Amino acid sequence: LFRSWPHARKAQSAARKTEERAADLSRDRSHQHNMASAQGSHYWLGNETLRVPVALFALNRNRLLARLRANKNVQKNSVVVLQGGEQIQRYCTDTGVIFRQESFFHWTFGVTEADCYGAIDVDTGKSILFVPKLPESYAVWMGKIQPPKYFKEKYGVDEVHYTVELSSVLELMKPSVLLTLRGLNTDSGSICKEASFEGISKFQVNNTLLHPEIVECRVIKTDLELEVLRYSNRISSEAHKEVMKAIRVGMKEYELESLFLHYCYKFGGMRHSSYTCICGSGDNSSVLHYGHAGAPNDKTIQNGDLCLFDMGGEYYCYGSDITCTFPANGKFTPDQKAIYEAVLHSSRAVMKAVKPGVAWPDMHRLADRVHLEELTKFGLLKGNVDDMVKVHLGAVFMPHGLGHLLGIDVHDVGGYPEGVERSKEPGLKSLRIGRVLAEGMVLTIEPGIYFIDHVLDQALADPAQSCFINNEVLQRFRGFGGVRIEDDIAVTANGMELLTCVPRTVEEIEAFMADGQSSTKSADPFPCKKP
Repeated sequence: LFRSWPHARKAQSAARKTEERAADLSRDRSHQHNMASAQGSHYWLGNETLRVPVALFALNRNRLLARLRANKNVQKNSVVVLQGGEQIQRYCTDTGVIFRQESFFHWTFGVTEADCYGAIDVDTGKSILFVPKLPESYAVWMGKIQPPKYFKEKYGVDEVHYTVELSSVLELMKPSVLLTLRGLNTDSGSICKEASFEGISKFQVNNTLLHPEIVECRVIKTDLELEVLRYSNRISSEAHKEVMKAIRVGMKEYELESLFLHYCYKFGGMRHSSYTCICGSGDNSSVLHYGHAGAPNDKTIQNGDLCLFDMGGEYYCYGSDITCTFPANGKFTPDQKAIYEAVLHSSRAVMKAVKPGVAWPDMHRLADRVHLEELTKFGLLKGNVDDMVKVHLGAVFMPHGLGHLLGIDVHDVGGYPEGVERSKEPGLKSLRIGRVLAEGMVLTIEPGIYFIDHVLDQALADPAQSCFINNEVLQRFRGFGGVRIEDDIAVTANGMELLTCVPRTVEEIEAFMADGQSSTKSADPFPCKKP
């Protein structure tokens, strides 16, 4: 159900290395050919980056139309209208912010340009892209002004018009209703932006039918989408390994952040990352979303620090989300090893249990139980694990959810569809998925154990929880930080596919870092399989 890596590092024969490299190259060329030849145009940034066919988005549109046609509340002659992302400037200045497409619009059309609209005739399937009519000055400052035909070929749509023609083109289609997108993002609590344009008041508009249908489409990934997610994971895994090889005591955390971002962009064509990099060392490794403006990965890494680096690159808006935890000096202390292996055991227990039909909250409970069992064996906890579960002691050490859906957004949509309620229990209330797993879902498995003073103090003040805690042992872990192991997986028909490829066991990490810090470079003992 999950990949394992050999413990032996340098015992591979030259013949085996040659054979594996040849197989990887052949596999890579085969997948690249399949992706590129799927249909027509493709997105490609050259060199060894992935070619993504625009057929991916035609398939997405067809899947959406199938759901809409099956919905008895969708009238005949309905037309979907989506508004793409807008180019914005930094506050009141004329400095442009690097544009990244709005996620629903990207899923539907794959368009990289800003300020566009899109329409789809639900009955016929006809797709129409609307692009801005640019002023002549654009050609001076920004480059060649492309005609509509260029975008028609680039994105494989049926028609292209200018955005100023949006209302008149829609009028000619005589729609019974425009289906616009409005709905709640259950992670952020924000409402997605509904399409709005001059002349929309002429039309009948429904803004409730589209959102649940397109969200459910995004929850299940197609084979073409999985290829892009495999690629994002492969490049990001390699970038994490570069960080593990390069780290030295005395570096700043941001130096490793910059190395990760550089590798993803240089070798993967990833201009964007999926989220702000979290590069916590020492006690910072217990700060769940470290790396923000108030704590910008600026600590100096000390000898003996445990480093928790949570970083993921994004290619053509498809993301990755990987966390590696390792000792800055390359050698785990006994306490670091004990906590790390407790988290690894829970990760592997969940991976073994994942399959279609499994309820994700049950996987969170499984991880919690493994943590409690391991911490009891270690002597940090005492008593009956069943009794610990009843008082939610697991949430003291893992206050976040076990994982989340992953796709065009790092916290992808669909975790709580209508009718699925979020738990109010500690730990589970932070879970970003409350549903049963299905084949084609992509999600993270990210158990962790953290020693957060604020949370520990609350537990020690609660007699129902403090009776299980060995405070004498706990004192050794004040300032320890935390451990998180985060992998990205795809749910398959009988289990799961592991997309992430980095050293995971204590032995693998120590050997890999020793190899990376030595002057003699040997072959990578953890070669990531190319998608």
